[in-house]
Amino acid sequence: MANKIILDCDPGHDDAIALILAHGNPEIELVAVTTVHGNQTIEKVTRNALAVARIAGITGVPFAAGAHRPLVRTAEVAESIHGESGLDGPALPPPSFDADPRHAVDLIIDTILASPPGTITLVPTGALTNIALAVRKEPRIASLVKEVVLMGGGYHGGNWSAAAEFNIVIDPEAAHIVFNESWKLTMVGLDVTHQALATPDVVAAIAAVGTAPARFVVELLDFFGRTYRDAQGFEHPPVHDPCAVALVIDPSVMTVVKVPLNVELTGTLTLGMTVADFRSTPADGCTTHAATNLDHAKFWALIVDALTRIGEPPQ
Repeated sequence: MANKIILDCDPGHDDAIALILAHGNPEIELVAVTTVHGNQTIEKVTRNALAVARIAGITGVPFAAGAHRPLVRTAEVAESIHGESGLDGPALPPPSFDADPRHAVDLIIDTILASPPGTITLVPTGALTNIALAVRKEPRIASLVKEVVLMGGGYHGGNWSAAAEFNIVIDPEAAHIVFNESWKLTMVGLDVTHQALATPDVVAAIAAVGTAPARFVVELLDFFGRTYRDAQGFEHPPVHDPCAVALVIDPSVMTVVKVPLNVELTGTLTLGMTVADFRSTPADGCTTHAATNLDHAKFWALIVDALTRIGEPPQ
């Protein structure tokens, strides 16, 4: 039976690929898509999500806009990586449907409460504001979801500061709430996603699919590759967000270990750091996990397969 997921995202080039992977893989049932401030403003990332839905032929799935800013702090965007639109590079078509009128937080809560317990996996690939607000508004969802598999953090270092990863540091208070809830949580952080490099052979395999969605992904990777090279010195861009979706599809795509995790809220130099305590065997009550290693070939094969299955959606 397919894994039912709510994808909470801020498209974003890698979020767009995560959305395409979730739609195109038969092991995933995409039951809702929610957007959150992050790579760009909430208006821009929501428009981007709806444009990707049209490109990939996603229909019958509610999309809803969520939090426009962090719980406490001033909103911050990643224009240096994702551009002024949040999805610079390809030409984006107008959306083929409107966003759900509900706030993303309410869509998350409604979807979980309407589903059998233990059947919905939350997959946040942006700031954790929506997820924190949802579990604070309706605490029952913590015991009703199957698990939370998030892209964010890292136990070796950061990318937006020396210690912190972007999705976590732009709303560390929300991350602290989410990491300290009772649900099973897996952090798919920079330690793994920096292994998910879009090397030339990967781009060639995607281009060989030959469809409009595949060409769109190639254009995404071209822009993303240039900004990552200029801003962070990567020879090939790391494609973070699809890694979280890939883990839900096939747990063998990466190594995951149980480890206590928490989020630093007060450090002058370490705000937003995700702290993993590897000193000893985790206690029985530990519900947090961290991904540590990625099967690069298997990961990219999932994305090529998803694009192949999507084919040429009607536009």
